[in-house]
Amino acid sequence: MIRLTRFNGGAFYLNATHVEMVESTPDTVITLFNGKKYIVRESAEVVASRIVDFYRQTFPASATPRVPDDFIE
Repeated sequence: MIRLTRFNGGAFYLNATHVEMVESTPDTVITLFNGKKYIVRESAEVVASRIVDFYRQTFPASATPRVPDDFIE
């Protein structure tokens, strides 16, 4: 989840895996896969960066694959 700020100043957490689109209109509008929209104070670039950071932490590309215990001889 990523922390964002509503346009009225309240903070909330958004599930980054549900984000379909982020756009500047000039306000930053986040559209989820279910069609729900959120307007936030952060720029589209900041939101995109937080989403990328979320995926990097959740699915690190440098993680060493784990060999199952029953495969080891």
